[in-house]
Amino acid sequence: MRLIIMGPPGAGKGTQAKFIADHFGIPAISTGDIFRANVSAGTELGVKAEHFMDAGEYVPDEVTNQMVRNRIDEPDADPGFMLDGYPRTLAQVEELDGMIKFTGHALDAVVVLTVDEDEIVQRLLQRAELEGRADDTEDVIRRRQELYTEQTEPLIGVYRDRGLLIELDGMGEVDQVTQRIFEALDVVPQS
Repeated sequence: MRLIIMGPPGAGKGTQAKFIADHFGIPAISTGDIFRANVSAGTELGVKAEHFMDAGEYVPDEVTNQMVRNRIDEPDADPGFMLDGYPRTLAQVEELDGMIKFTGHALDAVVVLTVDEDEIVQRLLQRAELEGRADDTEDVIRRRQELYTEQTEPLIGVYRDRGLLIELDGMGEVDQVTQRIFEALDVVPQS
């Protein structure tokens, strides 16, 4: 199963991606985790990414694409993967199409979680406090929301046109959202 989970920052994608990945026996691949791992390891890609992350901007496509390509080429991703945070732009959609096509597979579904913007801001401020994440200030959170609207929402239309989109309410208790996702995905044919 090759899946993408989308939604604005703070919609619960990371939490749900882990449950989905466990359910299907595939790795949850988060660009945020990949970025942080590269930054903490001081890799060349990590140094490039850090500047943009600290400003609340998206990491440029060429850096992100290489990090994702490296990750989905790892053996645990052979049976499939759950992508969280990628693609974010139309150019990344094309790049991902090429990566998946190269393996002889296809994307199975794209899950989009919808949530209230004010709820997202509160969720991220709480997460910042709990996890000590300096990149989650209110200004940065609001900037990420603007970037999502400008750059990522157009991808929803692309995946809707391809018949891959599954839009679900991301509000409510975590287990309620998980149940909605499983009910929708368990009927999706796998490539």
